[in-house]
Amino acid sequence: MAAYITRRLALVVLVLVAVSMLVFGVTTLLPANVAYLILGAFATPEQVHALELKLGLTDPVWQQYLRWAGGFVTGDLGVSTLMNRPVGPMLLEALQRSLMLTGLSFVLIAVIGVGLGIVAALRHGRPLDHGVSIATYLGIAVPEFFWAIVVIIVFAAWLGWLPASGYEPLSAGVWEWAKHLIAPTMTLVFGHLAHVSRLTRSSMIEVMQSPYITAARAKGLPERVIVLHHALRNALLPTITVLALDFGRLMGGIVVIETVFAYPGLGRLVVFSIQNRDLPTLQAAILVVAAIYALANLLADLLYARLNPKIRFGRHVA
Repeated sequence: MAAYITRRLALVVLVLVAVSMLVFGVTTLLPANVAYLILGAFATPEQVHALELKLGLTDPVWQQYLRWAGGFVTGDLGVSTLMNRPVGPMLLEALQRSLMLTGLSFVLIAVIGVGLGIVAALRHGRPLDHGVSIATYLGIAVPEFFWAIVVIIVFAAWLGWLPASGYEPLSAGVWEWAKHLIAPTMTLVFGHLAHVSRLTRSSMIEVMQSPYITAARAKGLPERVIVLHHALRNALLPTITVLALDFGRLMGGIVVIETVFAYPGLGRLVVFSIQNRDLPTLQAAILVVAAIYALANLLADLLYARLNPKIRFGRHVA
């Protein structure tokens, strides 16, 4: 296991290096001059050129990349060209808020999605199964921004139960903090339930028809024990992979959700950076999202092995 973790971590590093090169290359091609952004539109060519020399913007692109990547490794993410603030603390603050939102959504997606999948599988072909399928498919059939607008209209404008936008820290009170998370969390959860519930349902149906389940029933084991301790363990194997991918999709989906709900997280920071050509902030934010996605997949592989001890990485079991 230790050797496998080492190999997977090395692969994660290689992936992040490739992503960093791609991100740096693409953002370098954007129609924006950092020196002009810092000095303003009325700067003279001499002032712009002097600042370009100071920032190293006249160096070859590969040298600029190595300098940027070296700073990223040491924790120096640069300075925001728009706000003239270090990117690191600003990015960390936004990341904490986004992880709070995506973490809560992820837990609810896992619990509700797996639960609905089990219920649908045990009621296979019955009205409850069809009802779960229709409800969950609605989540992915309609764009997330539409559900966000529906939530705002119903729970904020009509009922007045929740705020339509914004964020409050935990220091403002548990309820003030929570009610700003409920609306975006509801939108994210409903938009991702179908992936987990449908895969859990199909896996459970297949596993429940396996010979060892028939043998367990023949031994007189209670149905609850058969479902939770025998069937669910194997049925969850493909679901874990989907959950890891869903976490990555959640990190991508927050760009839309945080913009609609004016939630000051990483997604909104990315949009703000693109709109204002704040390249240091944009580069760091995208690379952080890529790192989270890669680590989520690593965690999925480790959990996959934990649930199925027969799996041997890089080897086949005879």
